[in-house]
Formats: sequence, structure tokens, C-alpha cells
Amino acid sequence: MPSVAPAPPSPTRSEPETGAHGARLTVDLGAIAANWRSLAAHGAGAECAAVVKADAYGCGIGRVGPALWDAGCRTFFVAHLSEGVAARAALPEAAIYVLNGLLPGTREAFAAHGLRPVLGSVEELADWAAFSGGRLPAALHVDTGMNRLGLPVPEALDRAGDPRIAAAGIDLILSHFVSAEKPEDPVNARQIADFARVRAAYPGLRGSLANSSGVFLDGAGHDLLRPGYALFGGNPKPGSANPMRPVVRLEALIAQVRAVEAGATAGYNGRWTASAPSRLATLSLGYADGFPRAISGRGQALVDGVPCPILGLVSMDLIILDVTAAPAARRGATAVLIGDGLDIDTVGRAAGTIGYEILTGLGSRYVRTYVESR
Repeated sequence: MPSVAPAPPSPTRSEPETGAHGARLTVDLGAIAANWRSLAAHGAGAECAAVVKADAYGCGIGRVGPALWDAGCRTFFVAHLSEGVAARAALPEAAIYVLNGLLPGTREAFAAHGLRPVLGSVEELADWAAFSGGRLPAALHVDTGMNRLGLPVPEALDRAGDPRIAAAGIDLILSHFVSAEKPEDPVNARQIADFARVRAAYPGLRGSLANSSGVFLDGAGHDLLRPGYALFGGNPKPGSANPMRPVVRLEALIAQVRAVEAGATAGYNGRWTASAPSRLATLSLGYADGFPRAISGRGQALVDGVPCPILGLVSMDLIILDVTAAPAARRGATAVLIGDGLDIDTVGRAAGTIGYEILTGLGSRYVRTYVESR
């Protein structure tokens, strides 16, 4: 059983509202703000931005963006132009960069919404420079090892005197770590050194390298930190105690409890068989809510603090628990699937994936509640 972490305060429940779905996702805006302040304190004078792609990691940009702004954050990053438009609606005065770059035919939309493309190729540089003429800001993406987007380091060095850099309004150079969550990986030192070389070739421009885990790496700070996952409670230091506060809590009402005899099966394809008389509880959520099918037979929920295994296959709208050891399990009782020590990283490991996927996959059907803990 994982160690118990402080949970967001439970909201006042409206039974008809909760019953509209059967599960509630609580997002603690106060914890997000506190996590941002904690990360910013590691910056040694650097500005701390916030990566709020994927609808603020599934937590909702319309509420998360203003909470971060009120905490002092002024620069935000999203992945797509559409996310930038949504972020602009929530953050009318913020600097908003779009990480996935400038796709053909999108220049006017970027300008109309005051968004800053992160340019990662010579073609994108030329396209934006011809359009903006240096009047509209953008960032330059340099690839120091990921091999996804960005100018390779040799090309970035060769382009240092290119007039299109000025014409594109570049005000920030950034790169992305390959393995920052593993401080001992030698690729980190290589990337830090390569990025320093590129920055030296572009004097006067701000630099940004540190993602959530990179915030804790020596030499990675530069001018602008770019945490994302850690803001939402993910552990930026795997293998060590999580320095971040938990942000999300997922609870579901038990829809039904039944007793079964030894030999009874449960769920699709009868993947689980009772070895003894057992009590089973059915929860009203499933993989359509982003709770992964891959956690079938591997994860657990908590009923009155008692760990209860997930049985058989998670189905689209329902999950079955073995609540034999949980006498408090009854119709209408609450099962906790994320929270009380079952954090997003723990749930991700149980599903054979990462907490990022759990967090960003949480669906839109839940009753959502926002709280602001202190």
C-alpha cells in the first residue's frame, strides 16, 4: 500500500448531481498554484512558466489557467493551435507559446489570437518571417537529442546569423530533455552542453530547457522554466518522495454489491474466478471515462481505506471490485480510485503506463468539482 498523501478537501456533495454520472473528479486549484510556487522557487531568478497542454493535463484550462495567473504565472505553453485559442480565452493577457509549431495555413489564426509559434524548421522560420516581418514574437526550437521537432544543433549554429531569425521575431530559444527524470543518464549533460553552445550563438535571446524534472537538474535552469506534469501532482523525481502536492481525486459511488460463491466468474470472458465466497461491488465508471482497461486485474480502489482489487476486465462504463475485506462497501458508498495514496503515478504503474497518460486521459463525463485548498 503506498504512503498516504494529503488529499484535497472533500466538496459538499449534491446527490442528484453526483448521481448524474456516479463518479466525481475533484481538482484542487490551490494545490496547482502551490506546486507552481514551489517549482518557481527552484529557479534561482528564472521565470517559471506553465505547460498547460491537453486541456491543462485534463484538469481544465478554463479554471487552471486563471488559478496559475493569480499565483503569478505569466507565460504558458500548449501543444496545438486549438489549445492556444482555448488558453487565450482563459488568459487574455498571457504570453502563450504553441509547442507543435506553425502548420501551413495557420499564420493568420496565430496572429488573430496573439499566439506565439515555436518554430522548429527552416521552412517554418521562413513562413513566419515573411508573414510577421519581426512584428510578432515566436520561439525557436532546437533539437538537442529528441529527434522529433526542432533544428538540429549544427543547423541552429549555422543559422545564428540568418536574417530570418530577426524577421521571425524570435524572443526565446528552447529545447527538450530526453531523460530528465533520470539524473544519472549521460544524455542530460550532453543536452545541457549543446544547448549552452546554441545559446552562446544567439546572444540576447532568452533560453528555456527545464521541464518538470529538469527543474531539479544542475545547469538546466536558464531564463525560463517549463514545468507541466509536476504542476498537476506528478512526481518529477521518480524513485524519491514526491515534492509536489496531489491535485486530482477520483471517487466513484458503488452502484451494487452482491455475494458470489466459490467458482463464480465476473466480467467479460470470465477472466476472474472466485476462489472462495466473495462480495463484489460494481462502480459506475470505465474506460470510456479514461480509466484504462489495462489496469484490469492489476489495480485497486480504496473503500473506507481498505484496498479492494479490481477484478476481471474494466468495461466501458463499469468496474468490478472485490470488497470482501471492506465491510463498509454498500450501495451508495464511495470508492477512491485516485487519492489517499493512490496517486496518478501509482495508478499509471498498475496499468503498465505512466501517470501522464492517466491524468490526460481522464474523461469529460465525470461530475467535476474544483476546490482551493490552502
